[in-house]
Amino acid sequence: AVAGARRGAAVAAAMSVFVTRRIPAEGLRVLSQASGCRVQQWDSEEPVPRAELLAGVAGTRGLLCLLSDRIDREVLDAAGPDLKVISTLSVGFDHLALDEIKKRGIRVGYTPDVLTDATAELSVALLLSTCRRLPEAAEQVKSGGWTTWKPLWMCGYGLSDSTVGIIGLGRIGQAVARRLKPFGVRKFLYTGSGPKPEIAAEFGAEFVPLTRLAEESDFVVVTCALTPATQGMCNKDFFGRMKKTSVFVNTSRGAVVNQEDLYNALANGQIAAAGLDVTTPEPLPTDHPLLSLKNCVILPHIGSATYATRSTMAVLAANNLLAGLRGEPMPHELKL
Repeated sequence: AVAGARRGAAVAAAMSVFVTRRIPAEGLRVLSQASGCRVQQWDSEEPVPRAELLAGVAGTRGLLCLLSDRIDREVLDAAGPDLKVISTLSVGFDHLALDEIKKRGIRVGYTPDVLTDATAELSVALLLSTCRRLPEAAEQVKSGGWTTWKPLWMCGYGLSDSTVGIIGLGRIGQAVARRLKPFGVRKFLYTGSGPKPEIAAEFGAEFVPLTRLAEESDFVVVTCALTPATQGMCNKDFFGRMKKTSVFVNTSRGAVVNQEDLYNALANGQIAAAGLDVTTPEPLPTDHPLLSLKNCVILPHIGSATYATRSTMAVLAANNLLAGLRGEPMPHELKL
């Protein structure tokens, strides 16, 4: 009996997990119904305070976190040597101290593929909202600015016969191109770490340097990952090369863009408009200069925000965590 109790305690310890936020019920159900899994959760829509995060991870074997949780050396130290698996409910992983995680032999799960369609849909919606000035037009209806039909009022830019430049022709970049093609886009350009001829053939897309993409594109859509190479790549030089009629859209990560340079480009008429689903920081302070511009549409990082997508992400994150704790192959493991 004593030996059985010890084995039970060992199993419980091996399956103890900390969840840093309230997640879709389907994902939490997967964890709570797993045999021997002991779940501790920060049950709130708001981010876990740092002190609560450090206390919550202490002694746990598994951590299910979000992209807004900074998992650095301090967190890993607080968790201690028992931490074996980190599962992030995101496709991005720039919030994880990967070098330190690799050094400690911790496995990492993430959620690619499942949010591709939702993020691509949002990217197209944001592009159309920005280039056709939809938020600005809707506000005119509410404020009484709509007085009569005017030939030049609320004019924007259309996709038909345009050139679209995509920075990062990965899963999401391809899905964006696939959705934009039926709008009558004349030409697709793309840039990234290297050419992808087989993938690009579907869209007749041409691989070009970043400078040429900026110079020739009527619409620029950023869907690349945040890396040391892409951080701040959309800067004063980049915006200075764009056409005055060009529209810039970013649904990747805020730090890919130098926001001060973007503000200046928009305020000075260097480019026509910008649509952002990601910023630095997040949330963007309500007094940020970008929010004072009529030609800048900013959304609160809702790229994957459909009920179905978020539920699928939560289930995948939970299954990644459980597989890692059991020493099994994860559905989606980040190879460090």
